[in-house]
Amino acid sequence: MTDQPANDSTATDSEASPVPVHVKKRRKGIYVLPNLFTLAGLFGGFFAVVMAMNQRFDMAAVGVFSAMVLDSLDGRIARMTNTQSAFGEQMDSLADMVSFGAAPALVAYEWGLRGLGRWGWIAAFVYCACAALRLARFNVNTAVVDKRYFQGLPSPAAAAVVCGFIWVMNEAGVNGAAVAWPMFVLALFTGLTMVTNLPFYSFKDLQMKKSVPFIVIVLIALGIAIINIHPPIVLFALFVVYALSGYGVYGWRRFKGQPTSVISTSTQEPEETGLHR
Repeated sequence: MTDQPANDSTATDSEASPVPVHVKKRRKGIYVLPNLFTLAGLFGGFFAVVMAMNQRFDMAAVGVFSAMVLDSLDGRIARMTNTQSAFGEQMDSLADMVSFGAAPALVAYEWGLRGLGRWGWIAAFVYCACAALRLARFNVNTAVVDKRYFQGLPSPAAAAVVCGFIWVMNEAGVNGAAVAWPMFVLALFTGLTMVTNLPFYSFKDLQMKKSVPFIVIVLIALGIAIINIHPPIVLFALFVVYALSGYGVYGWRRFKGQPTSVISTSTQEPEETGLHR
């Protein structure tokens, strides 16, 4: 009987074991279209700060309002094109903090609050801090808030009230130093209203894909014509009414004995798994 080599079994096992194949993971990409609108909105906020530093407060207001329009489009475009992503959500929040938090606070400070000294920068900081708190709460409470309402004044609307006031006064030739205290009150009002629990209608239940009566298109055209009569005054008035609407809805619900909270689907703490700290 012939003796077999001692390492035959080892060689056989080695030949039988499969060679590991390293599959190269595909790198995740970034959707261009919705993030392009988000970046454009971020530029609007940055543009507003630069214009305020150059004493062009009318253009600063235009920059914030442009950012607001672009912010309303990026999410809708992402949903329509099925290009939602976690990256886009984070990018949108950071852009909103610049365009509707830091930019309006700095524009208001440069325009009128600077003359109030310490009180001026305190008002600007309170507005900026409340915008950050409101955005953070929005991200955390997304799953538990009634989609028909916002919890607190949305930061774009707050920025529109602050910059709309500056735009109107600038068009009227009023120096910011002359209305510094009204600007102080308005900055505190909008900032603190952002972090309240007041319900503000979100317009998210409006279906753009459904057919509407012909009169609706006529009313939209009429609205555009009215805004063009004098954009600063009309836009400022519209957003002031919206900023006060939350107090009206809250008071009406209290009067009717209805729930005033917009936390509708859960009474537990919001889920924070996966959120960045």
